[in-house]
Amino acid sequence: MKIEIFNVLGQKVQTLVDADMDAGYQSIVWDGTDRSGRSVSSGVYLYRMQAADKTFTKKMLMLK
Repeated sequence: MKIEIFNVLGQKVQTLVDADMDAGYQSIVWDGTDRSGRSVSSGVYLYRMQAADKTFTKKMLMLK
């Protein structure tokens, strides 16, 4: 499974998960930081989830 966060310009902000995971309910929390550990600004971000042969992208709103 792979979960990545992108800004609205399509630039990768953070990779939350990049590992095999067991089937079932999983919970992942993004702490609002980028790959360098700096806090990101409030706004719209996209997250992309890839698992096996399926990929989807959704919008989310980051509020501080």
